[in-house]
Amino acid sequence: MRARPRLGYALTALAATLFALNGPMARELFEEGISPTHLSEMRSAIAFALLAVGLAVRAPHKLRIARADVPRMAWLGVAGLALVHASYFLAIDRLKIGVALAIQFTAPVALLVWLRVAHGRRLAPTLWGAVWLSVLGSFLVVEAYHVGTLDALGVLAAVASMVTFAIYLVASERAGRRYDAFTIMVWGFGFATLFWLVVRPPWTFPWEQFGSARNLALGLGVAVIGTLAPFLLEVAALRHLPASRVGVVATLEPVLGALLAWALLDERLGPSQVIGGCLVVAAVLWVQAHPPAPEVEAAPSERPRGPRRASREPGTARARRRRRTAAPRAR
Repeated sequence: MRARPRLGYALTALAATLFALNGPMARELFEEGISPTHLSEMRSAIAFALLAVGLAVRAPHKLRIARADVPRMAWLGVAGLALVHASYFLAIDRLKIGVALAIQFTAPVALLVWLRVAHGRRLAPTLWGAVWLSVLGSFLVVEAYHVGTLDALGVLAAVASMVTFAIYLVASERAGRRYDAFTIMVWGFGFATLFWLVVRPPWTFPWEQFGSARNLALGLGVAVIGTLAPFLLEVAALRHLPASRVGVVATLEPVLGALLAWALLDERLGPSQVIGGCLVVAAVLWVQAHPPAPEVEAAPSERPRGPRRASREPGTARARRRRRTAAPRAR
């Protein structure tokens, strides 16, 4: 498939918009007493069920993957989907939301450092500049300078949410080289749902809190509009863009979230938030103005397994003799 960077940027921006819409809906459910972990379990389960049924009816071949890729999909589902939510919710339980978000959205910087240090990639200064600009803008938008009381466990959880967000981006980019977004997400949400069923068994789920039509509609909105659709869009974008660039555009989420809070919840935007939003938009425009260099920006493939050693030395010797005797005839 030919990479189309402009399509990748558009898909990521749309995904960020839907993730931002998820905030007000989730907040309404939190105020009804529904815990963030139960909401995460519900959104994963509904997303998986909708995808699995839809693919089974319309495109059953997309449910199949190579056996060797099952552990990779499990890694994506647990570390890249379930744990990113679990660690983030733990972080915001012990830190201010702005501080937790600011730490999580340093994931693009972590990706660039990983590519440079672990793989010796010489990344363009313009990409470094766009990434740092987006991080600074996000810091201002979420007002992370109001640190409050720092809790060690909360900081560790926020760092874990940053690492798992980076894992999700890299694992999705790698999987996108072999499968489309629907296949990746049905397996990813499947393993995420299994994780939550172990952590939060079904009998602990507050079914009675979804008895009203309003709460049920909000729950479905979180699962479809705030989870299934944006994750599909973001994974599809990773087939056209390196993970680091998708991470930069993803920082539009807190900007759009602040704008939605201003429009829907009448929350005032401070001067620093406006400046931060402008910096994030500038970073997104900056990164789009410079074409990606896949040879240095793309996530490295998993290490191939080494060749099997011959179990018997005589067989290896015979193979060498065959090559020697076949050589004259090849001339």
